[in-house]
Amino acid sequence: MSQNIHATCVNIDSKGVLILGDSGSGKSDLALRLLTLFSAKLVSDDRTDIFKDLDVIKAKAPNVLKGLLEVRGVGVIKQEYLKESTIDLVVKLTNEKIERMPLPQKYKIEDIDVPMYYINPFESSAPSKIVTILSLL
Repeated sequence: MSQNIHATCVNIDSKGVLILGDSGSGKSDLALRLLTLFSAKLVSDDRTDIFKDLDVIKAKAPNVLKGLLEVRGVGVIKQEYLKESTIDLVVKLTNEKIERMPLPQKYKIEDIDVPMYYINPFESSAPSKIVTILSLL
């Protein structure tokens, strides 16, 4: 069963990153930087269908949003995209102070726990932090 959520998803080196945040919080901007700096592949922007496939949580774009990325100040652009991706990491966007040494956290999707980290999307190191976290998984 599929669930549509307010999120952006990219895939980096075969690992999916689900980016959660309110409207205008920087999901698309962070995704754009991951696409350009780290050769990530777009899965979905702004709205994401998530679903369980056997014991794996996956993401895909709703049909009307496939291959579209909103670039604030530019508009909606067409982008190469993946049909679907696993979700290996959940990133929650925040402007609040982030702990220096956080305890491991999980985000439950269906009955599966996915590693979760808080990231300030507008820090210049945000994309590098995500790639670093993925290397540790």
